[in-house]
Amino acid sequence: MADKNEQIDESNMPAMQRVLDNPFILLFIGILIPTLAYIVWGIMELISIPIAD
Repeated sequence: MADKNEQIDESNMPAMQRVLDNPFILLFIGILIPTLAYIVWGIMELISIPIAD
């Protein structure tokens, strides 16, 4: 049985748990996804504007 004070081996840790345990990656994702969403939304709005004759 493993001791509670024993360090967890990060090589056996699932990738998603490593992402969720790292606050800097979460911050990066939290800024990146809304930024990309607004950029795509803005491009879609610009494309939908009819060309003036």
